[in-house]
Amino acid sequence: MDKFDRIFELHQLFANRRRPVTLKTIQAELNCSESTVRRAIRLLRDRLGAPLKRDHVHNGYYYDTHSQGPYELPGLWFNAEELHALLVSQHLLDNLQPGILTPHLAPLKQRLQALLNHRQVGGSDIGRRIRILQMATRPTEMSHFRQIASAVLQRRRLRILYHGRARDQTSERTVSPQRLVYYRSNWYLDAHCHWRKELRSFALDRLQPIETLAMPADEISEETLDAHYTESYGIFAGPATHTARLRFSSRAARWVADEQWHPQQQGEVFSDGSYELRIPYSDPRELIMDILKYGPDVKVIAPDELCKLHVEKLRAALDNYIPE
Repeated sequence: MDKFDRIFELHQLFANRRRPVTLKTIQAELNCSESTVRRAIRLLRDRLGAPLKRDHVHNGYYYDTHSQGPYELPGLWFNAEELHALLVSQHLLDNLQPGILTPHLAPLKQRLQALLNHRQVGGSDIGRRIRILQMATRPTEMSHFRQIASAVLQRRRLRILYHGRARDQTSERTVSPQRLVYYRSNWYLDAHCHWRKELRSFALDRLQPIETLAMPADEISEETLDAHYTESYGIFAGPATHTARLRFSSRAARWVADEQWHPQQQGEVFSDGSYELRIPYSDPRELIMDILKYGPDVKVIAPDELCKLHVEKLRAALDNYIPE
């Protein structure tokens, strides 16, 4: 533990204790000698202005906060682990959509890096040591992302052009943005569509923002948003109308039993090692794609419609390999 970490831990120790802390307790907590503890106490009290007092009755030290209130260390203080965690978080945010947040996070990254360099605790090669792999990412225009994010936070309506893939059509919409969602390596906007008069999800890469309107966005309660967007499966929203029963082989069960496919899922392990997963859903399109990933290691037990769809997809895939 270096000097900075020691001062930080010593401050935390006094700030979190209601009674005086003895030298022996401090030595044990900081894992250092008595002389090192005394030097740290003097530095904290004399150079950093901590209201540190000694209680001769209990033979310990404490913060005297009655005269000036709670004490905080001056400046920006983090221990080495917290600095590394912040840099990792910054690296993660920067990789969610390269370039979108970089200009805003760069000053923070530089300051954190300077602190790490000053304390000689590493961190300059986080980009090489931590890999963030994203699959099937669709690029989002930076200016569009910023405009949409600003409207979400400032609670303003948006007039947009939306190109739907399913019908290959473009329509103009006025929406009240509610949330930005990062799902499976892509960004989506949860919004109230004033044309459809209902909640919808829009892929950001399919949006062409026209303008941010002065009119305030309609407010939808958290309970309503959660009920609409989390009851069903995946990105498809709406009330769940079916429950899928999926039986996985003992081989696949080793992984599936530890996965969360849905917040309200239920699972059961059988004596032969197989695993049954029960998932609520309304639209089967995304669910069927996840089922197909497991090939022969999964069987759809119910409902019948989902079972038939699974069989149709498997047969269609097999047809690709049957000579005409």
